[in-house]
Amino acid sequence: MGESIFNKIPSGAAQQRVPEARMAAARTSREVVGAGDPDAAYFRTLEASGILLNASQIAAVRHFKGPLLTLAGAGSGKTSVLICRTGYLLSVRRVDPREILLLTFSSKAAQEMRDRIAVLPGIHPQDIRLLQARTFHSFFLQLIRRQGNELEIWSETRRQHILLKQMMREMGLQDAYQPETLLSLLSSYKTNLIDIPDMPEDSVTERETKRILLQYEQWKLDHEKMDFDDVLILAYRLLKGNPALLRTIQDRFRYIMVDEFQDTNHLQYELVKMIAAPQDHLMVVGDDDQTIYSFNGARSEYILEFEKTYPRAKVITLDINYRSGTRIVGLGNEVIRHNKHRRSKTLAAVRSGASGPMYTRPLTSDEEARLALDRIEHEVRAGKRTYGDYAVLYRATSNNRAILEQLMIREIPYIEYGDGQLLYENTLVLPLVDHLRLGLNRRDFTAMESVLPTLYINRERGMSHIVQQESVRAKKGPLVHLLTLSGLKDFQITKIQDRLELIRTLSSMKPSAAIALMREKFYNAYVEADERKLLTQHKEMIKEMLDELEASAERFDTVAGFLGFISDVIQKSREQSSDKSREQGNRVALMTIHRSKGLEFPVVMLIGAIEGSLPHSSAIEADRMKDTAYPEAGGASKGAAALEEERRLAYVAITRAKEELIISSPARYRGKKAAVSRFLLSAFGGDAAEGAVTTSSALRARSEVAAGTGYARSGGRSSGASPARSGSSAAATRTESVAAWLCQGPGCITWTRIAARDHGLAAKACPLCGKPMHRGRKDVPV
Repeated sequence: MGESIFNKIPSGAAQQRVPEARMAAARTSREVVGAGDPDAAYFRTLEASGILLNASQIAAVRHFKGPLLTLAGAGSGKTSVLICRTGYLLSVRRVDPREILLLTFSSKAAQEMRDRIAVLPGIHPQDIRLLQARTFHSFFLQLIRRQGNELEIWSETRRQHILLKQMMREMGLQDAYQPETLLSLLSSYKTNLIDIPDMPEDSVTERETKRILLQYEQWKLDHEKMDFDDVLILAYRLLKGNPALLRTIQDRFRYIMVDEFQDTNHLQYELVKMIAAPQDHLMVVGDDDQTIYSFNGARSEYILEFEKTYPRAKVITLDINYRSGTRIVGLGNEVIRHNKHRRSKTLAAVRSGASGPMYTRPLTSDEEARLALDRIEHEVRAGKRTYGDYAVLYRATSNNRAILEQLMIREIPYIEYGDGQLLYENTLVLPLVDHLRLGLNRRDFTAMESVLPTLYINRERGMSHIVQQESVRAKKGPLVHLLTLSGLKDFQITKIQDRLELIRTLSSMKPSAAIALMREKFYNAYVEADERKLLTQHKEMIKEMLDELEASAERFDTVAGFLGFISDVIQKSREQSSDKSREQGNRVALMTIHRSKGLEFPVVMLIGAIEGSLPHSSAIEADRMKDTAYPEAGGASKGAAALEEERRLAYVAITRAKEELIISSPARYRGKKAAVSRFLLSAFGGDAAEGAVTTSSALRARSEVAAGTGYARSGGRSSGASPARSGSSAAATRTESVAAWLCQGPGCITWTRIAARDHGLAAKACPLCGKPMHRGRKDVPV
């Protein structure tokens, strides 16, 4: 396969110099630990087993008492340090194994630690039996069980979802909220030590979600069940309320080590501090540059401000990367150094980086998928690689649509580490697809039920009426029976009539045009006016899924062809999901960057490295978004904190690659021009904010829903993208004044154009904050 489409620098780079990390010195314990050192015998036995530690690793292993923060850069051998320090405490310091506690986040990691400690020289099987290397939940579950707690762990996600759906039906809130969203919200409150009765009630959504969660918690109490968050909450309350028990735990576990410290949430951190006190022989290992789980409560300030909590703390930095070549490590260094709120560290490498990262600038996401899979197939056929060597990483699940479809069509073996839900099955996308299905077959009752909520008609009531009327007099389009539904107001009847007429026209349209028309006529307004849906996902995330549906439909000339393709893809996906193995094996791995943390692959393909995707549009717009998932950090604004977390995501993706890294930045993304990610351009001499051709104001305008009159402008350096039609940068700055609804809510800057359908309205509710919107004027780019 030709290499001309793959370049050594990203499109639009300010300079040609390829970032490269320095080569690390080759000194190991053989040179660092002298024969006369009292612990030399321990390190000689490690060397005989093939474990050669560098100077920083040795310093961490030798640490005995008091707090220690070990900053473990990507690929720096943190697990080796943890297991070797455990062996050091046992073999050299003669610590009782019952006094050691290692806490981590996954059972697999805990088991790996136990297995690796067991084969260290001088470690006896009895030591491993007495040693505690466990997950947070496993350790604290054992604690509360020993204190008489017999509540059943309720971890069956499917049953939890069924229960929440049933509760919502009984409350008259059928399909109002997604169960996974409610459970995520519940977890957030618990891990931040906020009791459910103390949840806010400032809006209808907040009152409804609080009511649902209170009933859910009462049901668990009545049925003697608890979830994993409850385990930590109960342990926290137990230790807080029982000082004698807390002292017993503190006396028992005198040496505590915490892995992946950057992932700890507030509740976990409080538990660790409680049991480590008062001696504080606490070793935490983590990397603030890999704090990417703020939406789960992880906080980088626990590492950044460690010495404020523990003034006696020693800080050791592991800054040698053993995973990747110098050019991959160098790119990671250049990307992450632009973050302001971080511990200063620059990684060195031990492997040469002659291959280096490669960059490509395909036209669209579909071409991106084709190029990526062409390369994979070529390398596999040539015998250079296996499918299992490859991982395809992306910012959000909605980014995998094109490559997932190509994998299925080509029958390339793959495994997708996600929820397994296709774009076309998403609850926010499905109603549009079902409108298309009704356009082809107006007697599709399954599709009919799906579209009822978009007419603001209860599913059960609407379908019951339709079925009853059909038994009396069948119709070619049974949806017409809604016109005889009791209690309808005149405007509702008009809406139903308009929708029936629209459905009749869909089959003759191109599918992308049909989707665009439905969004313009009713669907965008329906989604954005529903505060419950805004709770489920960011406004920008909702929009990007709908944009992706349009982008997918553009490949087809007929609705029938598009729906046939969707059916085939769904069928292939279900066949693929029948393989329950979660081990990659000889399959291409697909996953979000979040899921890739802690993993490594011979070849990493990072797709969608563009503005609006990485960094994500929700981060670019975080300052103005009410439901942003990004907390303020270090005094920075939400927007600045959000962009720093996005940069950390880019860093994590880059540092997963062992041998090859391929980064793709499509020139067009969901029908619009897209700039190469600012994170890449900044690594090649550009400003950290360069590449942001899609500016904050343009993104804001792009998200407006005003009868299809949202606007967007692009400009600036964007090699490989189509030139601006105006041919002049001045075109992006000319404005005109338009009639607009302006939100009156404090701090809310939402606005939408006034549409013809708004005639006669004096005010309307803001789709973002719910406050009144008044008529006014807005200057917008021409």
